[in-house]
Amino acid sequence: MGNEKVKTANNSRRAWTPSRLRWAIALLPALLSTPLPAQVSLCTVVEMAQQNSSTVRLADADVKKAQAALAQTQDAYIPNFVIGSQVGYSHGFPTGQPSVGSATMQSLVFSYSQRQYTKAARAGLEAANLNLKDAREQVALEASTTYIELDTVNTELAAARQQESFAADLLRIEEQRAEAGVDSHLDLLQSRLKAAQITLQTRHLETRAATLAKQLAVLTGLPVASILPDHASIPDIPAVTGDQVPRSLPGVDSAGSLARSKQLQAHGDDLAWRRPQIGFGAVYNYDSNELNSYSTYYNHFTPNNVSFGIQVSVPFFDFSLRAKAKVSAAEALRAKVEAEQAQRQNDVQIATLAGSLRELDAQAEIASLKQQIADEQLKSVLAQMELGNGASTGANAQPQLTPKAEQLARIDERQDFEDALDAGFDLSKARLNLLRALGHMGDWLSELGQKQP
Repeated sequence: MGNEKVKTANNSRRAWTPSRLRWAIALLPALLSTPLPAQVSLCTVVEMAQQNSSTVRLADADVKKAQAALAQTQDAYIPNFVIGSQVGYSHGFPTGQPSVGSATMQSLVFSYSQRQYTKAARAGLEAANLNLKDAREQVALEASTTYIELDTVNTELAAARQQESFAADLLRIEEQRAEAGVDSHLDLLQSRLKAAQITLQTRHLETRAATLAKQLAVLTGLPVASILPDHASIPDIPAVTGDQVPRSLPGVDSAGSLARSKQLQAHGDDLAWRRPQIGFGAVYNYDSNELNSYSTYYNHFTPNNVSFGIQVSVPFFDFSLRAKAKVSAAEALRAKVEAEQAQRQNDVQIATLAGSLRELDAQAEIASLKQQIADEQLKSVLAQMELGNGASTGANAQPQLTPKAEQLARIDERQDFEDALDAGFDLSKARLNLLRALGHMGDWLSELGQKQP
């Protein structure tokens, strides 16, 4: 025994010749660069889709813009500080103040309009945050639907390939029966047609799976060949109905907040030409008489000069501000109408989805019952093939089932199984869309995160 082991080991070492080793080293980079399919959970796909989505990034940029706009309205009360210098030569009567260095400071002290602008900026920030949440939910819905569909199609594809195998067996049996004169040439053609139809269906499913995988790759940024759904990572979708009271939807709430922001902006613009405002200002100048004849024309020249005070502005006739207020009022009215339209559209969508959901629920139940019946029929055929039909040999005796009947039963069972999967996916897709329309998408996404391994 020991000698045999040593001989085997030596043979295995001799098998790795230098030429084979060079080939293995040459193929290693290609093998490492080829992405291997690996199961990716639904939670991971949703998170990567949200990070990779341009819609989400644009909404996030709007949030940052709204934050900056709010800071701008609040910072109007903080005094600014500007340092400058105006150095130049003058001859004769001085045309300006001989300032070598200057520092200015000014700020807003009180304004009726600015208070409305700050409130409008806060409402705008709220609208931007809600819009970001709505964008993330929309991307999560798209990614989840595509992921679940790809998982369903992969299962259907496996069943279709089983059908192809059964169809090949059926065609082989039919050819033998036709050669033996048991079946006609028409029966053989029908078997070939069924095999061709199953092949076409398999190709359709392969194309559909490749398209869905590409869509997920575009959504997530993952290589298309590395995406393999994990069925265990998909949480159950609750059986919601349109009778449930809808929660606030981020998209609708965002439109409402934006309308409120426009209304506050319009109110501030209206107050701008009706109410006074108070500002503060201070100036320091360091003057020099070296490059001009300022002291020749002005007595009591001093290099250090400071001035500060309060400025009160009371608008009497400013048609420009009045026109701006009218523009803002029109924009506010438009935003209000758009918010109401968004609410109505969501209500219509809920009613439409609720009606479709009832039909899809019935279709899914029918498809499931058909699949169960086909499964029972297949079991019955297999039992009769093994034990016989159990009938007598008289005139009313049932004919003994043939292998052809077995393959036909297997093909029908797989087809009903695929139909049940399709109906189940359509039902799941409708439920997810209704969840989002009712404002419950966040709850399902939370449950999705809990299923993350």
